[in-house]
Amino acid sequence: MNFDYTETQGQIRAAVKELCKGFGPEYWRQCAQDGAYPEAFVDAMANAGWLAALIPEEYGGAGLPLLDACLILQEINQNGGSAVHCHAQMYTMASIMRHGSEAQKRRTLPRIADGSLRLQAFGVTEPDAGSNTLAIKTFARKVPGGYVVNGQKIWTSRYSHSHMYLLIARTTPIDAVKKKTDGLSLFLIDIKKAGASLKATPIRTMINHHTFQVFIDNLELSDDDRIGEEGKGFYYLLDSLHSERLLVASEAIGDGHWFVGKAARYGSERVVFDRPIGANQGVQFPIARAHMNIEAAELMRNKAATLFDAGLPCGREATMVKYLASEAAWEAAEAAMTTFGGYGVACEYDIERKWKESRLFRTAPISNNLVLAQVAEHLLGMPRSY
Repeated sequence: MNFDYTETQGQIRAAVKELCKGFGPEYWRQCAQDGAYPEAFVDAMANAGWLAALIPEEYGGAGLPLLDACLILQEINQNGGSAVHCHAQMYTMASIMRHGSEAQKRRTLPRIADGSLRLQAFGVTEPDAGSNTLAIKTFARKVPGGYVVNGQKIWTSRYSHSHMYLLIARTTPIDAVKKKTDGLSLFLIDIKKAGASLKATPIRTMINHHTFQVFIDNLELSDDDRIGEEGKGFYYLLDSLHSERLLVASEAIGDGHWFVGKAARYGSERVVFDRPIGANQGVQFPIARAHMNIEAAELMRNKAATLFDAGLPCGREATMVKYLASEAAWEAAEAAMTTFGGYGVACEYDIERKWKESRLFRTAPISNNLVLAQVAEHLLGMPRSY
C-alpha cells in the first residue's frame, strides 16, 4: 500500500496550479456576478489537454488513469476555481469509451480531445423521478432504423455549452421487464441535429451553475445513436456515475483544502482583543477537525479511484467517498465562514462564493441521505428504507 502520489501526479498538479494562476479570484468573482460561463478558463483547460486526460492516446488524449483526472479537478478547486464547468467532459466519456462502438469513438473522442467538441450535458434526472433513476418516464419508442423519443429531463447542466447530449431513456416499459434495471437504453445525441425536438429552459440557482430542464418532443434517433445494446443502458450508465462521483468528490476535497487554508491563515493573522482569533479553541478546533476529515476523504477517494482504474468493483467506495468529501467540504466551509465572521459574507473575500458552491455537493450528484440509506442496506444488511 503506497499512500504517496507519484512524481508524474505531482507534475500534473503543479501544471494545473500554474494554469489556475491566470484565472485568479477576480475572474471567478466576475463570472459569478455576471452569471457568465467561464469560457476562457474552459478553453484554456481544453487547449492544455487536461479535458482529454482520460481519452486513450489512440484517440488523441493523454490516456491517464481516473485518479490523475481527479487530481486535476481537485487542484482547480484547491486554488479557488470551479471545476464544475469541466468535470462532465470527463465523466460522460466513460460510457462511450467502455461501451461505445468504434465508429462512435472515432466520431467523438478525437474532437473532444482537441477541444472542438463539447460533451458536457447528461440527461438522467426527471421531475417526477428525482434520485430514483429507474422510475424515469422518458421513452424511446422503437421504429424501423431507430427510435422516437419523448419526455423531459431536469438539472441538465451545461446544456447550452454542449454540442452533444448523453441521454438515458426507457426502451421497454418498466412493467414489462423482470428487473427494474433492465429496459433502459443510453443515447448520444447531436444537439444541433436534434433541432426543435429539444427545447431547453434555464433554471435559476443560487450559484453560477448553468443548469436546464430539457423537453424532448418526437426526437428522431438512429440505431447508431444508441450506445451499446438496447436495454442495457443502466449498466453502462454506472461507469459514468462512478467516475462522476469520484470526480465531483475531488472538487469537494479541493474546496475543503482551500477553506482550511484560508481559515487557518486568517485565524492566525486576524487580531481581536489583543490576540489572534486562531488562538481561541472555538476558532481553531473546527478548522483542525475539518482538515482531518478532508485528509481522510482524500485517502478514501484514492482507494476508490485505484479500484476503478484496476477495473475492479468500486460502486460502494465511490458512493461513500462522495458523502465523506461533501460533508468534510461543508464542515470546512462552515469553519471558514465562522472564522471570517462578517467578512465571510463579503464577496471580495470569496468565502461566500465557495461556501454556496460547496453546499451543492451534499445534494448532487447523489443525495447524502440516499448514500446513508444505501450503506445501511447494502453494506450493513439493514432493512430497506426506500
